[in-house]
Amino acid sequence: MAELVTIPAYLLRNGSDGGYANAPAIREKDLGIWRTYTWSDYLDNVRDFSLGLASLGFGANDKLSVIGNNRPRLYWGQFAAMCLGGQAVPVYHEAIATEMSFVLAHSEVSVIVAVDQEQVDKVLEIRDQLPNLKWLIYDYPRGLLRYDEDILKSFEEVQALGRDFGAKNQGYFEDAVAKVQPDDVALINYTSGTTGSPKGVLLSHANFVRTTQAYLDAEDVRMSDDFLAYLPLAWVGETLYGTCVSLMSGCATNCPESPETLQRDLREIGPTGMIGAPRVWEGMLSTLQVRASDSSPLKQWVFNYFQDVAMEVEAARAEGRPVSGGLGLKHAIGEFMVYGPLRDQLGLRRARWCLTGGAPLGPDVFRFFRGIGINLKQVYGMTEMTGLVSVQPDGLANSDTVGPPCKGIEIKVDEGNSELLVRSAGIFKGYFKEEEKTKEVLTDDGWYRTGDAGLLNENGHLVVIDRAKDVGKLSDGTPFAPQFIELKLKYSPYINEVVAFGDGHPYVTAMIAIDFEAVGNWADKSNLPYTNYVDLSSKDVVRDLIAEEVRKINIGIPEISRVKRFLLLTKDLDADDNEVTRTRKLRRSFIAEKYGPVVEAFYGGAQNVDLKLDVTFEDGSRSQVDSHLTIQDAA
Repeated sequence: MAELVTIPAYLLRNGSDGGYANAPAIREKDLGIWRTYTWSDYLDNVRDFSLGLASLGFGANDKLSVIGNNRPRLYWGQFAAMCLGGQAVPVYHEAIATEMSFVLAHSEVSVIVAVDQEQVDKVLEIRDQLPNLKWLIYDYPRGLLRYDEDILKSFEEVQALGRDFGAKNQGYFEDAVAKVQPDDVALINYTSGTTGSPKGVLLSHANFVRTTQAYLDAEDVRMSDDFLAYLPLAWVGETLYGTCVSLMSGCATNCPESPETLQRDLREIGPTGMIGAPRVWEGMLSTLQVRASDSSPLKQWVFNYFQDVAMEVEAARAEGRPVSGGLGLKHAIGEFMVYGPLRDQLGLRRARWCLTGGAPLGPDVFRFFRGIGINLKQVYGMTEMTGLVSVQPDGLANSDTVGPPCKGIEIKVDEGNSELLVRSAGIFKGYFKEEEKTKEVLTDDGWYRTGDAGLLNENGHLVVIDRAKDVGKLSDGTPFAPQFIELKLKYSPYINEVVAFGDGHPYVTAMIAIDFEAVGNWADKSNLPYTNYVDLSSKDVVRDLIAEEVRKINIGIPEISRVKRFLLLTKDLDADDNEVTRTRKLRRSFIAEKYGPVVEAFYGGAQNVDLKLDVTFEDGSRSQVDSHLTIQDAA
């Protein structure tokens, strides 16, 4: 059998090969019922939609965007475009219309597949800014039947057109697939834009196929596996670890009904594999901690005791120390009383491998999940490397590294600034319409400059310190990596986001955004009335609560790096306000400018600071909010 070298080629194999055709490919939950599609069903749906697009004039090098949460038809839409030699351009569905317009216009999208009325309305609002747009196709018809727009069609309409077109043009689909070449661009993935406008990363079929194979060589993925697909389609990790791993290994992708039902759906599926950004694992731990604090004193004690046991066992394993007989016995008891039931609650009892990536995960959060028996491992990658550089092997996972480079991937460290450089078959083809920026990140001999500072340890495992441009020094010359402080503080269930300052200053300070749900739960139990986020975060007792959390975390940090002053923000950091990216990465330069008066107050000895903050609402409208922030010295 000839080697398969493109994404459509694997789809054809799965849909027609007897070993794959009748196996589950994708499931979706709708109205409380799971529906399963086999690989044969998958191929039929993609073929019909692809031919429908062809009948509407879509062809090679045309761009199709999908907007919405994880639904089979959005996956089929992307594959359909690739099968015709076109390119998929997934967009973050949470983006407001004005944010969406940049990506859709810049990428020259001609067809958009939107999941529902909300996303259709966003596109129609910016239609005059999208000169290349020809067709807007929707999945769910609810609320759209009376729309009278010349570019609007339902998914079923396009598939019906495809069946008619296919009957008149026998072999058209297979011929189109055969023309797709490995070096053809399959996907334009826009970066999260931490330092400016997003850049369109051109990723080829060969990038995905060879990078996916490198991951499959490193991980035990089986055809019988179930993968939970809930992360944004616009994140390269969802395409690599969900779509392409499923396609090449034959395992099944499972789409939850909605973000609100995710935890329930997770328990129903009980996936064998899952990837989550750090905020997912932090949120899970925070939920468990809040539930424990709501329980009886005895149950609180049991949870806290065996949590400490789990952390101690995992610390010993990570450091290569033997687990003593007494500690091992306690852990075995904990497995029966706490750890097994916790994995059941989370829906992860069947999980053989779980990944965290996209940003660093705090060491305490990492150790907790591994300590309770979840094989959580860190993976490192970036969009320009097709999402993969390294992954931790089973049994060699620890919070300090992100594992060894995967097969065929090379890493070296720039001696000048400790920047990591990577070379592999996954290196992107360039930034769309950005030749100069492409040259800035690629060396003449084919190495990609990651922008991350790091090193390879004595075992050949990669250690990522921070973004190279963010690593600085305190005024006395002590190295300062803000992520280290931020991850430590975010272990607290009451803290959602942290921005640490210290570069060029005599000590470390922090802006903290509370976890509204966890602190609200604490306030309810304390009979503390509040109206909203602003009111809750402004209360003295809440500030005292966070001060105690800072004090406890400071104990485990070297004295010179401890947080000396902090304040509570009156709003969470928000992607709509450009403070974080859609993947929750801090936009540090923007934050430093926006909150400049706070930094001045921190180091000027002030006890209060007044700010006028711009706030963006879900409909894209803006307003200004006056904030009076109190600065507190940390113990």
